[in-house]
Amino acid sequence: MKALILSNRVPFPPNSGYPIVVYNTIKGLLNLGVDITLFSINTHRHRVDVDDIYDPVFERIKFYSFDIDTEVNLWGAFFNIFSNESYNVSRFYDSRAAEMLENILHESEFDIIQFEGLFVVPYLEVIKRNSEAKLIYRAHNIVFDVWERLAASERFTPRRRYLQFLARRLKVYETDQLNRFHQIFAISEPDRQNILHFGCETCLDVFPVALDFEKYVIDTKKTSFPTLFHIGAMDWRPNKEGLEWFIDEIWPDIEKLNSELRFYIAGKSMQQHFYDYDSDNLVVEGEVVDAVEFMNSKAIMIVPLLSGSGMRVKILEGMAMKKCVIATTYAAEGLNYENGKDILIADTADEFYRCILQCVTHPNRWREIGENARKTVERDHDLLSISKRMLNVYHRLVNG
Repeated sequence: MKALILSNRVPFPPNSGYPIVVYNTIKGLLNLGVDITLFSINTHRHRVDVDDIYDPVFERIKFYSFDIDTEVNLWGAFFNIFSNESYNVSRFYDSRAAEMLENILHESEFDIIQFEGLFVVPYLEVIKRNSEAKLIYRAHNIVFDVWERLAASERFTPRRRYLQFLARRLKVYETDQLNRFHQIFAISEPDRQNILHFGCETCLDVFPVALDFEKYVIDTKKTSFPTLFHIGAMDWRPNKEGLEWFIDEIWPDIEKLNSELRFYIAGKSMQQHFYDYDSDNLVVEGEVVDAVEFMNSKAIMIVPLLSGSGMRVKILEGMAMKKCVIATTYAAEGLNYENGKDILIADTADEFYRCILQCVTHPNRWREIGENARKTVERDHDLLSISKRMLNVYHRLVNG
C-alpha cells in the first residue's frame, strides 16, 4: 500500500496539535507496512529547517516540501475581496508547489492520497489530473465554524464584519469540497454530524486524534501542588482570547484561595502583554523545550477556550499525563468524556472558581480525575488501533 500525504505544515517536530496528528498518523501507518510519501507546505509562520530534522519517522518516509509565505498581506486581502476565492485558503496555493506535486505523481503511483486539512485542498485539481489514487480528505476541524465564532466575539465592528466576510467565503469553499473525495475522515462525532448536515454524500468515518502512549511517561514525584497550568500556541486566536478572559475575569479571585497556589503559562509565540501579568503567583514561561516534562511538573490543566472546533490535542496530552483538566465545553468538544469523572467542565467564571476550589482543597479529587482521564484516552485514542482502522479503510477503497 502506497500513500501520499499532503500537509499544510511540516509535522517535524510534533510539538503542537496539527503536527502531532499528522506525525502520529504517519508513524502508525508506517508501523503497519504502508509506504509513505509526505508533501508539506513549509510556511514562513511555522517554518522548519528541513536539514535539521533528526527523527526516526522522518528517516522512513519520502519527503518533499515547498516554502510559501502565507502571512496576511494588506493588498492581497484587499484585492481578494473582489474575487470569489477564500483568502484563508488561497494563501496556501502556489503554482510552483503544484508543479512539484505533478512531478511527484509522474514519478510514483499511489493507492491513497490523503489531504490533511482544508488548506491543502487547493491542490486537489492537479492531483485529479495526474493520479488515479483514491482521495481522502481529513477534516481536522470545521474551519469556517472557527471564524464564525471569532467574528461573533469581536467587538470592533469593522473587524467583526471582515471576519464574517471571511467566514462566509470559507463556508462556501469548505462545503463545496465535501463530495469531491472518495472518503472523508472527521476528527470527532460532532464534526461528523456537521459534515453530514452540510450535504456530505461520500463515505464518512470518525478518526480521532491518536496518541503514542510511550511518549507520555508520568513521574508523580516531579509534580508540584498546588499548581495550575495552561499550555498552547498563542498565535492561535482562540487560545489568546480564552487565556485573556481567564486571567482578567477569573484569576484574581483564584489567586486569593491559597498563597502558595501558582499558575504557569507556556506556549510558543507568547505575546508581550502576557508577560505583563507575570507575578509571584502567575509565571509566564513562554515556549518550553519539552511540553510533556512541563506537564509532568504541574497538577491541574486549565483550558478556557471560548471558540474553536475539532479536537484539542493538548487536552488529550494532559489527560494522558494523568492531569485533572478543567475546560470549557468548547474546549472539550469532540472528546468522549464524563464531566466530573475524567474531566471537569466550566463555562463561567463561577464554575471555574468552584472547580479549582474543589481540586485545591481536596487533592485526592484531582488525582482521581487524572487517573480516570488516562484510562479514557487509552481506550479512545490508541495509536495502533486507530491506525489499523485507517488501513482497513484504505484497503476497502482500493479493493472496492
